[in-house]
Amino acid sequence: MDELARENINLLAKPNSLATERSGLSSCGAVFILLKSALGAGLLNFPWAFSKAGGIHIAITVEMVSLIFLISGLVILGYCSSISQQPTYQGVVKETCGPTIGRLCEICFVFNVFMISIAFLVVVEDQLSKLCDSMASNETMADSLDTPQPWYTDHRLGLSVICLFVILPLSIPEELSFQKYSSILGTLAATYLTIMVVVKFYLMMDSRFIPDQHSSSVPSWTAIFTVVPTICFGFQCHEASVAIYSSMENRKLSHWILISVLSMVACLLIYSITGVYGYLTFGADVAADILMSYPDNEVLIIIGRLLFGISIITIYPIILHLGRSAIQELCVKCCTRNAVLTISSRRRLRLFLTTCWLLFTMVIAQFVPDISEVISLIGGISAFFIFIFPGLCLFCTMQTGPISPRVRSSLMVWGTITILCGVFVFGQSTASTVIKLIEGLI
Repeated sequence: MDELARENINLLAKPNSLATERSGLSSCGAVFILLKSALGAGLLNFPWAFSKAGGIHIAITVEMVSLIFLISGLVILGYCSSISQQPTYQGVVKETCGPTIGRLCEICFVFNVFMISIAFLVVVEDQLSKLCDSMASNETMADSLDTPQPWYTDHRLGLSVICLFVILPLSIPEELSFQKYSSILGTLAATYLTIMVVVKFYLMMDSRFIPDQHSSSVPSWTAIFTVVPTICFGFQCHEASVAIYSSMENRKLSHWILISVLSMVACLLIYSITGVYGYLTFGADVAADILMSYPDNEVLIIIGRLLFGISIITIYPIILHLGRSAIQELCVKCCTRNAVLTISSRRRLRLFLTTCWLLFTMVIAQFVPDISEVISLIGGISAFFIFIFPGLCLFCTMQTGPISPRVRSSLMVWGTITILCGVFVFGQSTASTVIKLIEGLI
């Protein structure tokens, strides 16, 4: 497990040196890293998505249909990586589709990582909010007075302290080798959450607390598609898939297909179990963050909040590192046209970008009402990486590849379908998010 976690960090921290620095990633390691890349904050939102989709059967059906496109995108990216000999997602898109689409991919990548950073901080703030409420209620009971909440139990203050005194020092270093245990911690947190949701369902069922608010009908067709952005966000591992494929010892396409299927099916089971039992427990009243639906003072819930919060805090510097590296590379290219950047200049630039990134995401996170708003937008952006860019890569590759005309035409049709589905998902989720923001302002 330690070796697998170390491989995971190397993949994230140095995506441009995968092909030269290390090789021979095992099949088990590839499945583990791909699974960990997908498991994350989206797990908290799945019970809410099941509720909004109209019930368990409809949500799982949408999941199964989406799984076809998810696996297809991974297979396409692996195939195009083998053709283009590029070790990164952006490199594959640029080499296959041209510099213009490659630049669009870089812009989407930075924006997507930025929004994921906000989602992570929203999760941390949600857990802090519950913990602070628990502290405040205990103090109020001790004083036996109807006093206002103490200033030091403000969750926004707690988030600011954590960002400035914990996350910022972890994010400043150029290398992230100290993060080697974060993937194990994140996987443990996701596994614990799933087990906890199942256990709490049976415990609450025995106490006859389960609400009877489960509907089997869908109010409208648009309700079905509300689950798609959550699926895109939850299963989002395609950005790291090219790096994982480039590091594998066995790069046969059939082997990569097997790894993609195994990792996505495992991820599907974890997400579906959490979604089903979370929805059965709370019905239509389930919160966008499943942990927010549970009582404040139960030991199982407190452990879950702490695990997930610590996991997000340790993973956030990696996400920041990815976005900062892309922006820093662009800044270096622009600056070196006129002058050569010194080591101290690069250090100052890294410190400036890190601070700005953290402050902007922290401020925005404090004004986001709940994680569903962020996930809806991120799910729309993820459509580029799961549907649109893989579809474009397949379409462009088939125009020049040595393939029979019948196979070429079939794959080009599938690429077109994938692109159209991605455009629809992006448009629907983005429009829904914008409408909700406008309604909130009005």
